[in-house]
Amino acid sequence: MAASQTKPVYGLLGRKLGHSYSPAIHAQLADYAYGLYEVAPEKLGEFLKNGEFDGLNVTIPYKKAVIPYCAALSPIAQKLQSVNVLVRRADGTLYGDNADAYGFDAMVKASGISVEGKKALVLGSGGASATVCAVLNELRARSVTVISRSGEDNYGNLDRHVDAEIIVNTTPVGMYPNCGVSPVDLRQFPRLAGVLDIVYNPARTALVMQAETLGIPYMSGLYMLVAQAKRTAEVFEGHAILGSETERIWKKLGREMQNIVLIGMPGSGKSTVAARLAEALDRVALDSDAEIEERNGASCASLIERNGEAAFRALESEVIADLGRRSGMVIATGGGCVTREENYASLHQNGVIFWLRRDLDKLPREGRPLSAGDLAAMYDKRRACYERFADHSINNNGTVEETLRQIMAALPEGE
Repeated sequence: MAASQTKPVYGLLGRKLGHSYSPAIHAQLADYAYGLYEVAPEKLGEFLKNGEFDGLNVTIPYKKAVIPYCAALSPIAQKLQSVNVLVRRADGTLYGDNADAYGFDAMVKASGISVEGKKALVLGSGGASATVCAVLNELRARSVTVISRSGEDNYGNLDRHVDAEIIVNTTPVGMYPNCGVSPVDLRQFPRLAGVLDIVYNPARTALVMQAETLGIPYMSGLYMLVAQAKRTAEVFEGHAILGSETERIWKKLGREMQNIVLIGMPGSGKSTVAARLAEALDRVALDSDAEIEERNGASCASLIERNGEAAFRALESEVIADLGRRSGMVIATGGGCVTREENYASLHQNGVIFWLRRDLDKLPREGRPLSAGDLAAMYDKRRACYERFADHSINNNGTVEETLRQIMAALPEGE
């Protein structure tokens, strides 16, 4: 049944929705209520018939399951047999539409990656795969091949497709919270001209980060999410929304969800700056050393003295992997985190990394067992690592206020 509130009531229907950005996006598109509806499969029919909503976005695993409950489908939903927009009509029946095709088309065009005349591989065979294939064909890809786990073209015979020029990931591999894994190794495809991953959380999946490392043009799925939300809002509201809104909201949400990560030598002021920066930006400050101590019931210094540095670094990497999965935080790290390369991926996937530089003679040593020795030698050993991790280098020899001004000036416009 339709909602009885003055404002229309819309939302997102799925089974597990804890990671959704959709409410934040729709809040910027129109003035309506937008909630999250987690519904078990056995309750789906009852919810669609009797739930109090005016319209819904539909996500996995229900994009096909809702079709029998629709009295009519849009041409694109009918063609794809996939529905991600439902509208409750005046007579109480449901109309099914598909905004994913619009969203993926917008993503491809925003990426600047040309698919025309190119061989494309689509990873995954679910509902999103069918939509992506349809758009790639509309954009005149030379060929489109679906790679599945058990089909004729599968992950065991990718050597058939080493000439692929475009790869699109439609699987959940690498999606939050299971970050850091990739469906394929891009080094198998020497002719790649573009990588598109419809996963939007984390901001950079392992697949996208490998494309970045290899110098292959890429784009993550946040743009698609925002574009399809714009199209959904148009269906809900019955009028067009400026195309420029997609770009504006994409950039704004990207800024808000990006972590600000601080690295640097022990005692370089990371924790102090993180706390002040979080206060200034209305964010939460996290500290990897503090988290290690809380989990282990002992100070970092005592853990190093008791178990050795190698064991401590393993604990640190576990904590950094957990913190790096989060979004919109200010994260202060331990001085030696840069000595393990795996920590870069954990911090880079959702973050912009700032190296706080402070003169060695200003670094405190008390209570820091690893700083008790030759600091110059430690710095010489780590300097290349700091440079490798950092997106920005910040002089932290002055006041905290001066450091904050430098960081704020380097952040994307709008922070």
